[in-house]
Amino acid sequence: MAADPAVPGMQRLDPLTKQIAEEKSASVESQLLDYTRRLGRHPLGRRAIVIHLSRLRPDNRRAHHIRIAANTFEALVKQFNGRIFLLLNADIVFVCKDASIAVIDDAIMRLRYLFGDDPLAAELDETAPDRFATWYDIERDYQEFLAWVEEIYEQEVKRQKRLAAIAGSVPREERLTMDPQALAELVASIQCADLSNVMRRQAICAIMGEESPKPVFREVYISIADLRDSIMPKRDIASDRWLFQHLTQHLDRRVLALLRRNDDQAIAQSYSINLNISTLLSPEFLQFDQSLRAGARGTIIIELQKVDIFADLGAYIFARDYLKERGYRVCLDGVSSVTLSFIDRERLGLDFIKMFWSPDMADPMATQRTEAFREAVERTGRSRLILARCDSEDAVRFGQSMGLRLFQGRHIDRLLGSAGPRPRQS
Repeated sequence: MAADPAVPGMQRLDPLTKQIAEEKSASVESQLLDYTRRLGRHPLGRRAIVIHLSRLRPDNRRAHHIRIAANTFEALVKQFNGRIFLLLNADIVFVCKDASIAVIDDAIMRLRYLFGDDPLAAELDETAPDRFATWYDIERDYQEFLAWVEEIYEQEVKRQKRLAAIAGSVPREERLTMDPQALAELVASIQCADLSNVMRRQAICAIMGEESPKPVFREVYISIADLRDSIMPKRDIASDRWLFQHLTQHLDRRVLALLRRNDDQAIAQSYSINLNISTLLSPEFLQFDQSLRAGARGTIIIELQKVDIFADLGAYIFARDYLKERGYRVCLDGVSSVTLSFIDRERLGLDFIKMFWSPDMADPMATQRTEAFREAVERTGRSRLILARCDSEDAVRFGQSMGLRLFQGRHIDRLLGSAGPRPRQS
């Protein structure tokens, strides 16, 4: 491909990255405003739905969450002459023509399920306005919808002015935002860089009573903070969610390449890697699979995100069956104590479920919730549930009170480092 002299470094971008760069030339908010103004001339049969993902908790507003949420409406775009707009604040605007309320509501309910552990998605009070989704009948509510779009656009204009003012007072070498050219440079760097120095391993351990933790397997992952510090320290490589998501696809491939050449005895016997489903169906994973020695697949656990699984169950089932046939084990990652009650591990064909610890799980006043969690643990299987992000003794103590045996987190790392017996609790 010939170099584009107008965009330095563009010749190093693949088609997807180049498309992202071109889309960024005009803000989505300005595109939505232009589309809405034209919409006023053709309102018949049209509806607009705003999904307020900006109101979700920060850990539910990551790049892959937003992309998967948008994909929920992709099937309706062609069917109902629709348009999707992904706003900078993470909200999704879907506009369509002649789609029934039932069809749209079905898509929204699927999103509520995807984000079921978030208080916003759990709200279903019919007596109060819905904070998760706002509906507009364009024939009837056009002026109201236009006013909302104009407000969103004005907020974006003000934000751009603030950024311009800040940029004018900060030296160029200290600017931290990510752009397509920087992404191209970073992708080129990681293709040839030795990433073994930013690859981390964290043990998942069995803890029985007061005994010291015993490692069962180790999770292997790339430390994004260390990657930034070693390759591009003056850039915030996660500042643009779409560019960062594209970066993680390249990191997936590099992790698989590193593991093909693995000679680290710490992960020679059993380890887990967190991949997305599209990676499992890629040539890079096939190469990784073919490089394994006989019997090694049974020691490897593939961790998948819940939003990735439930966004396309058909793709998940295909990938899961392939993994099972080859001998891998499968773990569902990123579950909360709330969503655990809605997941049937055996029906989904999962070997493990990884749940994140949070201090409110041990709230002594939430007895009803605690009992529901205890029942979910029994249904899932005590030895099949991993309590992750255990940063304190409280997490382990609570997990053991629920009968759990597998733990992961900084507190577990500290216990392993001490190599001595755990102090007995009084």
